[in-house]
Amino acid sequence: MAEVMRSETLNISNNTSSLASPELLHVLAVDDSIVDRKFIERLLRVSSCKVTVVDSATRALQYLGLDGDNNSVGFEDLKINLIMTDYSMPGMTGYELLKKIKESSAFREIPVVIMSSENILPRIERCLEEGAEDFLLKPVKLADVKRLRDSLLKAEERVFKNIMHKRELEANDIFSQLKRAKI
Repeated sequence: MAEVMRSETLNISNNTSSLASPELLHVLAVDDSIVDRKFIERLLRVSSCKVTVVDSATRALQYLGLDGDNNSVGFEDLKINLIMTDYSMPGMTGYELLKKIKESSAFREIPVVIMSSENILPRIERCLEEGAEDFLLKPVKLADVKRLRDSLLKAEERVFKNIMHKRELEANDIFSQLKRAKI
């Protein structure tokens, strides 16, 4: 039987203090080829990412809880930072998976990277127009993964700083209100 889902760690949280963690980024890798899955998994692990691999777009939707059955790995607490998917897969293409993810209110903000061994410009443009973060040609290189990881870490850091700044402003506002009320 094909490898369905495998996660290094199922202890997934949305704790913002994980920014200091060496395995900050959790990547969902989707590819129907076991060779390509193993290869991308190894590249991601070498880049200090937590990786969950699935063998089809349908399995990815099940994992994310977007298949309508609500029997994923507790998707309400699921923290995925990046989805990397092959374009050409039987049943549902990576492009179709991208569209379903971008239609989801819970996961639309997650960057999706499409991978393909075919350099077809209209396909690449269509994926990028639909919201793909990037389009990588196979074989994916370690430099590609490191570039993606670095840009995601910077984006996560900006989000974290914005959240902290907003909380600081809210705390100052509450303090001012309390001070005016002389509490």
